Amino acid sequence: MNSAALDAALEALPGIDAHPHARAVLGPALPPEGHPSHAYLFQGPGGSGKRTVARAFAAALLSDGAANPAEAAGRVQRGTHPDLSWVRPSGAAEMLVSDIGEAVVAGVNRTPFEAHRRVFVIERADTMNDQAANRMLKTLEEPPSFAHLVLLTDRPGDLLATIVSRCQPVRFDSPSSDQLAQRLQAQGVELERARACARLSLGDGERALRLAVGEGPAMRAGAESFARAALRGAVSEGPWRALLARAGEHGDRALSELEGALAGELELLAKSERRRHERETSERARRAQRRASAQALDEALALVGLWYRDVACVVDGAPEAALAVDRLDALVEDAAGADSHRLRAAQEHVDDTRQRLLLNVSAELACEALAYRLARELT
Repeated sequence: MNSAALDAALEALPGIDAHPHARAVLGPALPPEGHPSHAYLFQGPGGSGKRTVARAFAAALLSDGAANPAEAAGRVQRGTHPDLSWVRPSGAAEMLVSDIGEAVVAGVNRTPFEAHRRVFVIERADTMNDQAANRMLKTLEEPPSFAHLVLLTDRPGDLLATIVSRCQPVRFDSPSSDQLAQRLQAQGVELERARACARLSLGDGERALRLAVGEGPAMRAGAESFARAALRGAVSEGPWRALLARAGEHGDRALSELEGALAGELELLAKSERRRHERETSERARRAQRRASAQALDEALALVGLWYRDVACVVDGAPEAALAVDRLDALVEDAAGADSHRLRAAQEHVDDTRQRLLLNVSAELACEALAYRLARELT
């Protein structure tokens, strides 16, 4: 494809120029001259634009050769094109076999209804449970020539290596903090909070939104209370318990949602299969609960570590480098008499605990030990 043809084709993917790797991979695959791969893995932080480009890419593939390309592309954008299957996890923490069984595993073998191709987009592919991942792997091994699968993930490390190896990687870069702040302001978040949440998200647009609205402010407040209690050596009252309670609530919500989805699966089974299925799904539900709780706790602890990082910036005379710009007065207060080396060591202690929690150690014991370790370091 010559450069003029490539530039013309890329007009179908708005925003792609912000992602050089994605542009280099997807541009030559676009019709009419391109040859798209059978499977892509769109990877990058939440809010980086993966979903938008995936829909535009699907529109370009499915409108190719259509009698009315603009009309076909419009139906893809509205989610009404018969040759597009767009799959999301039915639960908050896990994608089930039922989510992909009919829509992808069975659908991939059906010939297109009206286009030359069929396109399957799977959001949050990293949340596939073991059964769903194995079914997806078999689908990726030998898909028909007309089928194209696009997997989206913020966490490529959580996918089976064998799934990753069967997809062409497409990397999406983080948006700038200014871009994220503008998005938050457009959703009604006031300026200083928008700037702080954008910077604290470290380029993850979805995390920025979680921090700015809903339970986000309460999570930030809990993390700040934990960090400041350790700075003052006041950990005997258990400031970690609020973080654990909030993480537990996240896990309980995930469990409730998943149990509802699994109950629907159970109704479709023969009585002879239900007991075995109940045992299996009970364990899957507990795993989903643990994962949702662990992710919420990890996000809170990350904020604890970033508080110490921000205080160290103030101590070193660089308050403009702080992330929590809406809490600068509190950061300045904590910086009085503090040692930046000890603060950075405290951040390392937090990161070490986050790594330990990946090994399924007791969250309560790990957080309690962290609090006392921080107090010894900082006071």
